[in-house]
Amino acid sequence: MAIISFRPKHVSKKLLSVLKDRSLDIIANRYGLSEDSTRKTLEAIGQKYGITRERVRQIENAALAAIRKSDVMKEHEGVFKELEDLMKSLGVVVHEDELLSHISDDPSIQNHINFYLVLGEAFNQHKEDENFKTRWALRNELVNKVEEALKNLYKTLDTDELVQESEMINRFLQEIKDISDEHRDEELLRRWLKLSKKVAKNPLNEWGRAESKNVKTRGVKDYTFLVLRKHGEPMHFKEVAEAITKTFGKKTLAATTHNELIKDPRFVLVGRGKYALREWGYKPGIVRDVIKEILLANGPMTKDEVVDAVLKERFLKRNTILVNLQNSKYFKKLADGKYTVAK
Repeated sequence: MAIISFRPKHVSKKLLSVLKDRSLDIIANRYGLSEDSTRKTLEAIGQKYGITRERVRQIENAALAAIRKSDVMKEHEGVFKELEDLMKSLGVVVHEDELLSHISDDPSIQNHINFYLVLGEAFNQHKEDENFKTRWALRNELVNKVEEALKNLYKTLDTDELVQESEMINRFLQEIKDISDEHRDEELLRRWLKLSKKVAKNPLNEWGRAESKNVKTRGVKDYTFLVLRKHGEPMHFKEVAEAITKTFGKKTLAATTHNELIKDPRFVLVGRGKYALREWGYKPGIVRDVIKEILLANGPMTKDEVVDAVLKERFLKRNTILVNLQNSKYFKKLADGKYTVAK
């Protein structure tokens, strides 16, 4: 958290002293500078004074202009210079919430800082849109470069692709054109990534498209996907439930996990209660389906060859495979002892 040399409430009191009563009250309510720290809407303030929203806006703009032209504003130039230097250290363009929380976790203090950002001519607010969160910036040229790079970065990601944070930062850096060395800093790049509404990270710090179910985790199935991906090999549904509880702090019942995984095509049941990710190459189906696919792909095979091949696909007992293989409705034993698919 940044250490500031000034007392925000004291500075605001001085700045507001140039206003008349109604203008002062409107500014204090609009920016949450009064004791209750609540920011009022134009409509709420208009109802209080019996005037339109547009009239409130006019009074607000006139009041801000009066403060900017005042001697008190000049006397506090150091406050705005300090905030400008802070923004430079944070990367010139910063997510509003991150900027304010970097200075204080007190909402009332944050309101005062926001008021100075509105007042200061060096600061430009870019409001939230479909691609980006609300952000403050010092130089529009750099803002445009960062935003264009974030849009291009999103396009490079496949729909459900997950990328480690270090790789994501490298990809982002490749998309940003002509920036100075001082901005090629990992912490700063990570801060810029947070500006985007299109890319985001999951609870395991893996980045991807924000709309992806691998990033926007909403339930047991999504948490299971992340747990299995991190584990790297099949897990029993009881182990999965325990891992979800431990990793994400989401108390999960084993029975619930089992019921949810059966419904999701991302997972394949590969043994008694064991699940794997379909993306690992496992294919859905019961034991005879697996045997059939293996025989169709490889031609006639001996009993041992079939068993070995199935065990690469499923966590089963040998006898379970043999019982299925000996079902003459689906498989035929040839004269040379090998098995094939029954016609």
